[in-house]
Amino acid sequence: MTVEYDLVVIGGGSAGLVAASAGAQLNARIALVEKHLLGGDCLHYGCVPSKSLIHAGQVAHHVRTGSKFGIYTSTPTIKFEEAINHVQNVIGVIQEHDSTERFEALGVDVFYGSGRFTDSRTFEINGQQLKGRNFLIATGSRPAIPPIEGLKETGFLTNEQVFSLKERPDSLAVVGAGPIGCELGQSFARLGADVTIIASRDQIMPKEEPEAAAVVQKQLEAEGIRVLTKSRAQKVEVIDGKKHLYVGDQVVIVDEILLSTGRVPNVESLGLEAAGVDVGKAGVKVNEKLQTSVQHIYGAGDVIGGYQFTHVAGYEAAVVIQNALFLATKKADYRVIPWATFTEPELSRVGLTETQARERYGDDVAILKHDFKDVDRALAEAAGHGFAKFITRKNGEILGAHIVGPHAGELIHEVVLAMSYKMKIDAIKSIIHVYPTLSEINAKAALQLTKQSYAKNDRLQNILRRFFNWRRSLV
Repeated sequence: MTVEYDLVVIGGGSAGLVAASAGAQLNARIALVEKHLLGGDCLHYGCVPSKSLIHAGQVAHHVRTGSKFGIYTSTPTIKFEEAINHVQNVIGVIQEHDSTERFEALGVDVFYGSGRFTDSRTFEINGQQLKGRNFLIATGSRPAIPPIEGLKETGFLTNEQVFSLKERPDSLAVVGAGPIGCELGQSFARLGADVTIIASRDQIMPKEEPEAAAVVQKQLEAEGIRVLTKSRAQKVEVIDGKKHLYVGDQVVIVDEILLSTGRVPNVESLGLEAAGVDVGKAGVKVNEKLQTSVQHIYGAGDVIGGYQFTHVAGYEAAVVIQNALFLATKKADYRVIPWATFTEPELSRVGLTETQARERYGDDVAILKHDFKDVDRALAEAAGHGFAKFITRKNGEILGAHIVGPHAGELIHEVVLAMSYKMKIDAIKSIIHVYPTLSEINAKAALQLTKQSYAKNDRLQNILRRFFNWRRSLV
């Protein structure tokens, strides 16, 4: 007897797990196909392990720099294998939530192995044919490997191997200065490695506001990390047991190379051509409803390109569930997409950069900025570096926000809420913020629009000046 599923989910990462769990709890018949481990890249090789390692590095750094608070310790002894054990323990705890048993208890049929479409209504795995009214392709992505001469012969690390290391390399070259490269580069440096970060652009994290990225780069360099901008690795070879990476006219000599040079969608061997699904350079092509070229086959997560974040994958899965199981009327809305880089200081963003805003709105742009050095809580914690920068139209409409400083990834959500509900910047200025908290920076930055408007309004200033002169004359 052939079972027809309401939804066959291909890929057990963030998007796939959200879709499978939600679908099953709505009493739909769900099949979940996973090649290796439930949880996907985020749990095993991405968000979870990287943030766990980042925290270990932060602890080492804070112990090492405690003297600025009058707390003196000996140089910390770092046992790298125990730090990695912490990472693996965290993965293990979270893995229980993503276990096969949990999903089967929800009523999901879980299948492990590599499979492929044989036609647009059938996905075959381990000789079994899964028939579906709808399908979700959520197979994620993998590290992109740059064409560096000698790289494969000398060996390298990606995020898929780095969290399983038993020994810390004494020296590390990070090729790629995006969020992952900067996060891991700083973490390894704080855990005792000599780190060089190689950036192909003129700034690290090129998608971020330049002045915000510059604050992070300054901190990385202050911690002894060498940052090479406008540089590309051309060749690598092993000499006397060391990897020699040729970068322009420089040679970077290290024990290990960590690649952080982008992602490639996992679309091979799925039989997408048999299903009639169109694929582009960025991955599976989808429309606003996340439908592929075949209406009952959807795509979500890294495999469709776009915003490659766990929280976006989860959001896209929710869109797919509504469209696949009910009426296909829901469109994905990417107007307000926040993200954060968890270096120290943290960097978070939502919406447009200043350059993007000026290209779109011309002179109808206001820049509101406030420094953490003018926030009392930041000073109390010796974290008075960085800033909040809000970009609005002159009527207060929020176009974007960029925060670089302590807990920026948490602080950005007040702006995300305001933008999501189309509130103007006055909404952030007007609410009472607890003193002393870091969140005061949002209110102080938001207040800048009122100050700017007043400074430019000579008529209002004259009216107020005459008013107070008149009041004083009555005394």
